[in-house]
Amino acid sequence: MAHTSPLVIILLELRRTIRTLLLTTFVLTLVIFILSPSLLDIVQSHLAEKLYFFSVAEPFLSHVKLSLFAAIYGLIPWAATLFWMAIGKPFNVRRRDTVLFVVFTCLLFYAGTLFCYFVTLPLGIKFLLGFGSAELQPVISISRFVNFSTIFILAFGGIFELPLLMIFCARVGVCTRQFFARHRRVAVLVIAIIAAMLTPTPDIVNMLMMGGPLYLLYEAGIVTLMLMRIR
Repeated sequence: MAHTSPLVIILLELRRTIRTLLLTTFVLTLVIFILSPSLLDIVQSHLAEKLYFFSVAEPFLSHVKLSLFAAIYGLIPWAATLFWMAIGKPFNVRRRDTVLFVVFTCLLFYAGTLFCYFVTLPLGIKFLLGFGSAELQPVISISRFVNFSTIFILAFGGIFELPLLMIFCARVGVCTRQFFARHRRVAVLVIAIIAAMLTPTPDIVNMLMMGGPLYLLYEAGIVTLMLMRIR
């Protein structure tokens, strides 16, 4: 085991619990499916338009997607615990630090999703629908809307973890604070690529709405490392 690579150790640790996590996600999705119409009303509150469907199965599949999103959203604390316990083992991360990483993972994830839901998503929808006119009326598919909203919210939750990942890399000696500070230009390029990949639509507006906060988080990670005196 001493000569086993960290990646193998992480995968072995995750394999022991990933099936249980997937099964729980499946069961919770079925339970939440009953409440999916109410969830759709909540998410649709940012959209001042009716939703339409263009195939027989589209409403059903959209409710399934929304239920799966809600299940994943609710199981983030458990998933974060499994992740940090697995990734911390090969690097000999102390239990106290693992607990802190789990707590801040949850806080940052939910902060990112709430920021997206209350700030970015309404502004983005308002901006994009602002190109409509009397001759150009929006006809929005329920499937496209659910995909757009859920992917955007989860993506924001994920990108808000950037400072925490930077701290972890610095703590275990993978990267230093000086490394992050020296490679800002590379970070901008990588952030642009990530924003293009994660945004549900390829327009520049959505990329900027995700890429801008992501770069600010990158700088926040550098400042945090400086305040923690981690080189």
